[in-house]
Parts: sequence; structure tokens; C-alpha cells
Amino acid sequence: MGNCWCRGEPSVYRVSSNAKSESPKDQSPSGKPSKDIKKLPSNPEEVEDLRRDSAANPLIAFTYDELKVITANFRQDSVLGGGGFGCVYKGFITEDLREGLQPLPVAVKVHDGDNSYQGHREWLAEVIFLGQLSHPNLVKLIGYCCEDEHRVLIYEFMARGSVENNLFSRVLLPLPWYIRMKIAFGAAKGLAFLHEADKPVIYRDFKTSNILLDLEYNAKLSDFGLAKDGPMGDKTHVSTRIMGTYGYAAPEYIMTGHLTPRSDVYSFGVVLLELLTGRKSLDKSRPAREQNLADWALPLLKEKKKMLNIVDPRLEGDYPIKGLHKAAMLAYHCLNRNPKARPLMRDIVDSLEPLQVPEETWNGKSMFTVINDVADG
Repeated sequence: MGNCWCRGEPSVYRVSSNAKSESPKDQSPSGKPSKDIKKLPSNPEEVEDLRRDSAANPLIAFTYDELKVITANFRQDSVLGGGGFGCVYKGFITEDLREGLQPLPVAVKVHDGDNSYQGHREWLAEVIFLGQLSHPNLVKLIGYCCEDEHRVLIYEFMARGSVENNLFSRVLLPLPWYIRMKIAFGAAKGLAFLHEADKPVIYRDFKTSNILLDLEYNAKLSDFGLAKDGPMGDKTHVSTRIMGTYGYAAPEYIMTGHLTPRSDVYSFGVVLLELLTGRKSLDKSRPAREQNLADWALPLLKEKKKMLNIVDPRLEGDYPIKGLHKAAMLAYHCLNRNPKARPLMRDIVDSLEPLQVPEETWNGKSMFTVINDVADG
């Protein structure tokens, strides 16, 4: 969403396990038994029938012809990125498209049209989850298209793209420390909201490419295709097919298929490590023992002297030592092999709040000036 997808993004993997697996035959996108829906919807009326019980946010059902207008007939020079699902285009809703619509830049995610059951389910999961959830740190779903074979999602346009693109870019200036902490704080608030919703949601695919940034570097979670309803009542976990991205998935989830909110906490720890080190979660170009970021960095996080050696050298020492120590220890606890020992997302939000500098100055510059410096390159 936005321009979060890049060609060459780490692949989503599906690993079998001995755990009770999630089967398309017995699960709906929101985790409910398939008896609630006899078949996947094939038109807007059926989508709205499915959304009726849980939809809190009104969504616009666009026609495919309207999407051609919005994207200038899906022009190639408006492609923001691509992945296994298809392409994402930048578009613009004009006031003359349909009565009552306000002019708005949007991102249009087009499913690749393979008509796969799982692909349709993931498209539908986004419609369901983002149609019932609303928060400043979740990307806003504006509408969708469900017409013939077309499955399309239309989101608010996130001007600065993904954290992945900004953090690992060879063109943009390195993100300053306080912007990195601002990103971590916003993403943590998004996850905390999901975990504490009336019906808890496990995001399941938390990574830098799924965190989008607006003009002021406010972070918003995107891509809810793999999200799952969390355990309710006395249940401790959800048993599900193992899906996610290498380098981010919690080890106990990979081994057992048992999914809990603490699985997201582990993934958050990996992303926080990426922000601290400037390294990718998996990097095959590095020496063998350094390719997996979490495995390499974890032993070094609790030793203050060694910790300084793993900080992103592009920061050139421009960070508060105490703030670094707090962030590093937070990452260390998030990556605990024992999921029960990991902090809750609400506690992570509380830990990151003191590291925010939204109004004060940084090295004599206002945050607004720092942001503009980074954007200008």
C-alpha cells in the first residue's frame, strides 16, 4: 500500500508443521468457520453482506472502469511497486468521478488475477479487517473493486512509502535517530491497538515493507492479508498454517504453528533491530554468522560496549547513548525465545514514549527541519 512493495522483497513462506493447520476449507479470513460463508464473495453486494455484521468503516465499491480513470488506465509510469499479489499504482480520485467523492491521491493495489483461493482470501481479509478497524497508525482503506475476475484495494496514499525503502535506500539520506524512534513508536501503537481491540487481531506479517510513512514520517501498518483473529476467552493461542516472512517470524510459531500476540512482539523486535543497526533482517551478502540479524545481534545487545559496535554507522554517532541503551534493551526483551517473557505491546509503547522528541530541537534544528533535510536528500 502506498509504495511499500518493492521488487525483490523477501518472499512470504508457507512451512508445514505438525501443528493443526489452517485450511481454506475450515477457516474464513477472520478465523470463523466456513459455514458462516458458503463461498467467497464475487460481487460488491456479497462483500457487503459479509461485512455487515462487523463493518465499522464505510467502504466505496469502485467499478473497474472507475479504477481505469483513477490510474489513467493503469499507466506503467504510475506503478509504485509490485510483489506476488500484483502491482500497486498511484492514482487520483477526482471530484467528477462520482458525486460526493472528494479529490484524493490514492494507492491502488491490483491482485494479479490468478483467481487463487488463497489470494482471494487474503484480499478479502484486508477488506474485513480494515473495514472494521480504524486508528491513526493503520493505513486507511478507502474502497475496493470486486468485479468479474478483478480484485482491487484502494488505500490512502502514503507519500514517503515504506520504512524499508527509506531505511535501506542508497539514494536518500540516512534516517536520523529521532525519526527512527518516531517510526518505532507509531508502529508500536498500531500493533498495540490491534492486540487490545474488542476482538484482538494478530498482524502476523510485521516487517519494514509493511510499515508506511506519511509526509511527516508518521508510521501506519498496511497489508492485512495474513492477519488473524487472536485467541479469545481461555484460549492461549491460535493454531494456524505457518505464514510470514523469513527473518521476522517468531521461532515458536515456526516450530509449532501456535500464533499469539507475542508472535507480533518478536517481529517488532526484529524491526526495532533494523532501525538500530541499519541492517536487514536477512542479508545473504554478509558473512554466514551475520546473515540473520536477530541471531547475530541478540548476544551483543545486553553488553553496552558491544552494543555501540552494531549501531548503524550512517548515524555517525548522532544519537543519545541512554536512548540507544533503552531501545536496545527493549529489542532484546522482544526477541526473548520464551514468548511469555516478552513484553506486551502496550508496555513497548510506554517504553518508547520517553524516546520521542516531537517538539524539541535536535542538534539545534527543529524536527520539521530535520524531516525536510532528509526528504531533500
